[in-house]
Amino acid sequence: MPLAIDRYAHLNSPIHRWELRTKFVGFLAIMMVCGTLQHPILLGAIALLTAGLYALSRLPRPFLWAYWRYPGTLIGIVLLLTPWLVGDTVIWQWGPLQLTQEGLLRVVQIAVRFLCLVTLSVVLLGTAPLARSLRTLQSLGVPSLLVDMALLTYRYLQVCDRNRRTMQNAMRLRGFEPQKFSRRNLRLWALLAGNLLVRSYDQSIRVYQAMLLRGYGQRAQAGQRQQGSIGMSSWLGLMGMVAIAMGLAIAQLRLV
Repeated sequence: MPLAIDRYAHLNSPIHRWELRTKFVGFLAIMMVCGTLQHPILLGAIALLTAGLYALSRLPRPFLWAYWRYPGTLIGIVLLLTPWLVGDTVIWQWGPLQLTQEGLLRVVQIAVRFLCLVTLSVVLLGTAPLARSLRTLQSLGVPSLLVDMALLTYRYLQVCDRNRRTMQNAMRLRGFEPQKFSRRNLRLWALLAGNLLVRSYDQSIRVYQAMLLRGYGQRAQAGQRQQGSIGMSSWLGLMGMVAIAMGLAIAQLRLV
């Protein structure tokens, strides 16, 4: 999974131009409703909406696939077991295994909601620089400490990944073959992990000390930069997203 989720934040699309505060509120409204949908018609509607938003963002398809792949592996295990463990209406049986209609419906619900939520998250975070997105959350009421922790964690993971790739390349130049399974390779992998943790810890201490020297933790100055104004198109986008979210929620209540 790529760590630079904002690598395509420079693109020029309607989603990229959407003001961040209204975009966050609109997307979060859709995502909260998406997690509660159960009816197949509504699941199809949210899938079409998600596909339309991703197409509107002009993000490349391989970029989305990278974020589907790893969490999708864990969800896939659950989806393989669910049709055999949930429900009473048997539609196919093989020995003690029973495939149920309710289980298949549950698989569709879980898969659609998972793919839509991941896609919406990628569109939300991938169409603006991550630092700006997190500062927008702070302007919406998220504590500044949580925002700082998220920024530092993201940067820390990037540094760890860069150090890992550098050390792996150095090991390959010295004859290391990572595809082979042996006691020697296990020992080398353990050394790589240990060195990576030690280097990352030392670097995190230096970064924190540099932040303290630059005034981190002090109260913000009164002349702090204010948020810009919100254009009419951003307000219309927000109202459209909230209206869709409310419509889906009301339809879900009536169809249940």
